[in-house]
Amino acid sequence: MKVFDWLDHRTGYRRVLHTALYENVPGGARWRYVWGSTLTFTIAVQFITGVFLWMAYSPSSQTAWESVYYIQDVMVGGWLLRGLHHYTTHVMIILLALHLMQVIIDGAYKAPREVNFWFGVILLQLVLALSLTGYLLPWDQKGFWATKVATNLVAMVPVLGPDLQRVIIGGADYGHHTLTRFFALHAGILPGLIVVLLTAHISLFRRHGLTARLPLRKPDAAFWPDQVLRDAVACLAVLATVLFLILRHRLVSSAGPLGADLGAPANPTEPFSAARPDWYFLFLFQFLKLFPGGTEIWGAILIPALVMLVIFLMPFIGRWEIGRWRLGHGLNLGLLSGLLAGAGLLTYLALAEDRHNPTYQAAVREADREAERVRVLARSPAGIPPEGAVKMLRDDEFTQGPKLFAQKCAGCHRYAGHDGTGTVPLDPQAASDLKGFASREWLSGLLNPDEISTTNYFGATKFHDSKMAKFAKKDVANYTPEQKEDLRKIIAAVSAEAQLKAQLALDQHDAAFIQDGRALLQGGAKCTDCHQFHKRDEDATAPDLTGYGSRKWLIGFISNPAHPNYYGERNDRMPEFGNKQILTEREIGLVADWLRGDWYEPAQVKPE
Repeated sequence: MKVFDWLDHRTGYRRVLHTALYENVPGGARWRYVWGSTLTFTIAVQFITGVFLWMAYSPSSQTAWESVYYIQDVMVGGWLLRGLHHYTTHVMIILLALHLMQVIIDGAYKAPREVNFWFGVILLQLVLALSLTGYLLPWDQKGFWATKVATNLVAMVPVLGPDLQRVIIGGADYGHHTLTRFFALHAGILPGLIVVLLTAHISLFRRHGLTARLPLRKPDAAFWPDQVLRDAVACLAVLATVLFLILRHRLVSSAGPLGADLGAPANPTEPFSAARPDWYFLFLFQFLKLFPGGTEIWGAILIPALVMLVIFLMPFIGRWEIGRWRLGHGLNLGLLSGLLAGAGLLTYLALAEDRHNPTYQAAVREADREAERVRVLARSPAGIPPEGAVKMLRDDEFTQGPKLFAQKCAGCHRYAGHDGTGTVPLDPQAASDLKGFASREWLSGLLNPDEISTTNYFGATKFHDSKMAKFAKKDVANYTPEQKEDLRKIIAAVSAEAQLKAQLALDQHDAAFIQDGRALLQGGAKCTDCHQFHKRDEDATAPDLTGYGSRKWLIGFISNPAHPNYYGERNDRMPEFGNKQILTEREIGLVADWLRGDWYEPAQVKPE
């Protein structure tokens, strides 16, 4: 066509295409030559998806997680876009290792290809740096804390370490400027360097041609069409692998997130014991454990630097020969094989150690729960507040209640036999188990002659042998069916005072039953010998049953159990959490709401 002739006359593109497509392939097309093409393909995927992610990403400590959540959960096809970007990195690391191994096996690092080999090694380091900087950008807990650990190692660099660390993180501590610096590196500086080096790498490769492994069993052939076909098939296989990784949760179990994972938003005030680097850095994480105390600089800086120096010197080492024996080439092959095998072994050890570490596994489960919970909150009618998604978690009863309970209450109390988080089983408690507190089931157990003596209620407190315990053991045990029915009415009436969300429908259904129980209490039931119920009784010696278990009642009780409305002077060692400022008013409210099961849950849509 005249248009193409005109364009070729001005640009000479046909000559460029002919040179590229009809390059000589020694020994003909081979599958072993596909690694370079697949790497170029993965880099192209990374750049293209990265540009589109950039269009929706907002790099600040109050908007980074929120924008990634928008991409992942709201934007049409965002989960696929992010998944392609994320998992192509993982595949690219494997391809880089295979490509490096092929280069050493084929001797493609020897003269006159030394400079091209060095460019390739530098590209490997730039890709790893790209992965490290990208890990922080979602601004979630695992990325934040893993990056903090990694950048702390920079401070070990002799002389320049502390200053270099401050430059990287943008100040004395991690925050907004750390994120913007990493984003500038990830989206600007590192890709620019990769483009420059990759262009030089391919140019030198074209200059020197393919290094074929001898002996050649087939005649030489052009790059087009056989090698192009193999390269295309290999690139499609890479793409299929990436798509499988994106969809694997649904393909395997019909559950789990599509695309890349997204943890809870970064919270610098809350330690995160589940932080780990991505799998391709796990070997370094495990390697550092071999250098305790002040010897960490060896594992973090000196030995890795020495290894990289040896790799850079491989073109010179490869020249060593003794007679007919190519000693240097064999040594290089052995060194690289040993390094890759060692990295694989260390990775396996790290994974195995974590798999058998109950503390780590509990932290992972907690992290997964928070990641799912923050998405639930983000989809709520209130949405994400201007202060950022982390505020939703800090104010969330479901998330913070069990943590505060484990920190401040689990020294005496239990929650379903655990510390509140559901991950650490504890020995029998000194005080009551508060799972289901104030519910009908909980109160029924309190007055059950068979259960009152267990540690589920009074535990090791002085109330273990109180009038309540004796009443259950002696009186209730001998109640007639009519008396037991009245007791059930009283239990329902007391429990209804709490207005528990999980029990509201039942309370509404049993309104008449509850009203009978209230009448029994106000008519002089045995309970009011010690307790008050909707009337002032100066002689009362036990907690007031008016509003029992309600939010106001529970906050007051936690704040000051020694108040006359509760245990008064008979209080047995329970701290005044509010009066003594052990917990803030907000924290007491979070614990109370959690114990009452009063937190946001999305409405369940009933099928038609």
